[in-house]
Amino acid sequence: MKPFLKSILCALALAGASFPAFAQEVAPAPAAAAATPAPTVDGAFAAYVNNVDPGAALPGVAGPGHNAFMMICAALVLFMTLPGLALFYGGLVRKKNVLSVLAQCLGITGLVTIMWWAFGYSFVFGKSFGSPFLGGTEFLFLKGVTSAPNTDYAYWISQNVFSMYQMMFAIITPALIVGAIAERMKFTAILVFVAIWMVVVYFPLAHMVWGVNGWMNGVWNGDAVIKAIDFAGGTVVHMSSGWSALLLCIILGPRLGFGKEKMTPHSMVLCMVGTGMLYVGWFGFNAGSALAADGVAANAFMTTMIAAAVAGFVWGLIELVFRGHASILGFCSGVVAGLVVITPATGFVDSTGAVIIGVLAAVVPYFAVTKLKGWLGYDDALDTFGVHAVGGTLGALVTGILATKEVNGNLVGSYATTNGLAKLVTDGGLWLEQLKAIGVTLVLSLLATLVITYIVKAVIGLRPTAEVERQGLDINEHGEEGYVD
Repeated sequence: MKPFLKSILCALALAGASFPAFAQEVAPAPAAAAATPAPTVDGAFAAYVNNVDPGAALPGVAGPGHNAFMMICAALVLFMTLPGLALFYGGLVRKKNVLSVLAQCLGITGLVTIMWWAFGYSFVFGKSFGSPFLGGTEFLFLKGVTSAPNTDYAYWISQNVFSMYQMMFAIITPALIVGAIAERMKFTAILVFVAIWMVVVYFPLAHMVWGVNGWMNGVWNGDAVIKAIDFAGGTVVHMSSGWSALLLCIILGPRLGFGKEKMTPHSMVLCMVGTGMLYVGWFGFNAGSALAADGVAANAFMTTMIAAAVAGFVWGLIELVFRGHASILGFCSGVVAGLVVITPATGFVDSTGAVIIGVLAAVVPYFAVTKLKGWLGYDDALDTFGVHAVGGTLGALVTGILATKEVNGNLVGSYATTNGLAKLVTDGGLWLEQLKAIGVTLVLSLLATLVITYIVKAVIGLRPTAEVERQGLDINEHGEEGYVD
């Protein structure tokens, strides 16, 4: 028993050496030192639990719980692209093109990672330019991005973890575009398009919405000109990719035989598996956007689940009523639409708001996919526009209507009070700011895509030859086949 007590006393002594507050309980400091009290562990713990500034208590130290949560969330967001989106899209194309979709997702992952390391993170989350439209150069090649927090964005997570989490968003956004131009665009053309698009569209837009001095960051920039809110990427991710995808697929033209030949998905099993992976990964996408394992993250977790489940059910119900059957494709489309529409609102709305969003996410994108697409005749192969552009735009708008300060106190915080967001949330009118953000996103995405597409077309061409397209992209562009008979 004595060795055990001796071990306990040694441990207490070591703790006293490490933590000033505890040291005072074990061995009181001299009276002269009491005039300048040291930061207390209790104060640091309270700041940690409440996800607020620890001040001098633990400067430059990440909280292990919050850090672990964000590393898991980052992995979940990558899981959305690889393998989630890859299998979801891969199952929806014809079997001769399944590997092309997988290769595009893998290629974009590598390309965007290199760009993010070299300058992307700095352009989005730096501030040395002093510009509300683009970040800075202080983090080029991730210089200075260490395990210490960047307190411009989070007090308790390491900046290297934060940068990797945000990189996963940068990866999946251009990968979404693949769905609209599936089965008919050259692999090299896709990579060149994405490289330019990230610089011209994604990096500036992400800074405007999420950068600490961003032009449209209504929550955290007291000087924001457009006082919009976007919790996890309605404008930055879904609108930008979805509207760009529409214009790109129109310029590219329809697939050979479109409207004449049967182009049904080759594997609804893969599509369903991919949908499930997207659903699971989306909890990291939305809850992780709180940048801490706190109450806001918990609310985002709940609203994500509710909206997606409701949307999937309502989409299937609509099919059952009007078509006589509820299809797996319909359920999958509804779930993804629900996830898309809740994304900008997930940390700002309550459970009832999530149900409303779930219903809207089924009805409006269903109309876009089943009616609008046929009326206008564009070949959005996998309904990227109908789900992500229409859904993302809808989500951005309804966020301004359903957001409530009872869920997220940051809507009436000090920055929100300074720039007028708090008054908009309290008195109404936030939806007008959301419309402004929607307009900026539309103009930037469409104009940039128009220019980039024609540049790529002039330099290397967009489409493979007709013969290659007929035979399939898998064997011709990648030298492999997904299925060997």
